Amino acid sequence: MSLQCIPRVNPIVFHSSVPLKFIMAGTKNWKDNIYFILVEPKEAGNIGASARAMKNMGFKNLELINPAEFLNDEGRRMACNDVDVLEKAKVHKNLGDAIKDKGIVIGATRRLGKRRGLILPVKDGLKRAIIAAKKNKVAILFGRESKGLSNKEVEECGFMITIPADPLSPSLNLAQSVLLVAYELGQKAYKAASPELVKRAELETLYSHIQSTLKLLDYIPRGSRDLEARIMRNLKHMIGRAGLTDWELRMLYGICSQVEKKIQQ
Repeated sequence: MSLQCIPRVNPIVFHSSVPLKFIMAGTKNWKDNIYFILVEPKEAGNIGASARAMKNMGFKNLELINPAEFLNDEGRRMACNDVDVLEKAKVHKNLGDAIKDKGIVIGATRRLGKRRGLILPVKDGLKRAIIAAKKNKVAILFGRESKGLSNKEVEECGFMITIPADPLSPSLNLAQSVLLVAYELGQKAYKAASPELVKRAELETLYSHIQSTLKLLDYIPRGSRDLEARIMRNLKHMIGRAGLTDWELRMLYGICSQVEKKIQQ
């Protein structure tokens, strides 16, 4: 099938048994809380095609970290009728800026391994994303065309999702991955309630506080940098999978402060 721009026809079908207001209201709110973040994409065509894939499935929030020039002829051609998503894409200099206001961060990967934390099939992982997105901003990270996400970037994710592919050709094109994730998101709706979570930026100070408390307890042996990094990486994955409410955040701060107070006495 050609990837050239083909004028789209969108048939609208209304069922008489369903009030119009419910058809229109449907999934709008939670979809507005889903953010597709492309890390250092190098091909304008991939960025444009990703914008089109998102809009096809009802999503509009595209964010880019250090991208190549994308508002050019190639990017616009591949975005086709959905160039508005491309033009409104938010550009960041680093990952921290992109995720600081997000409640949950999910990474897309084809590579498996212990350092990658919890890895879920795309359908299972996106179920969690939809539930969380009803009250929180959810980021879905897609790595570079050549090498995906780095280990450092994976550490910022609560969990990873993977798209099953044939082992003989497991690597998907960036825009294809975006399309498949957007499609799976668009096909599902879950009624489970989600609490409002603190933003990603608010967790960084907590992680530092936990780390210093563990050192005071001698839980982390002095000089064991590898073990320290592993413990903190696993804590970040554990907390990042579900996020924290404001009350839970303050509770953990209180526990750490009380432990430090008792040790100092």
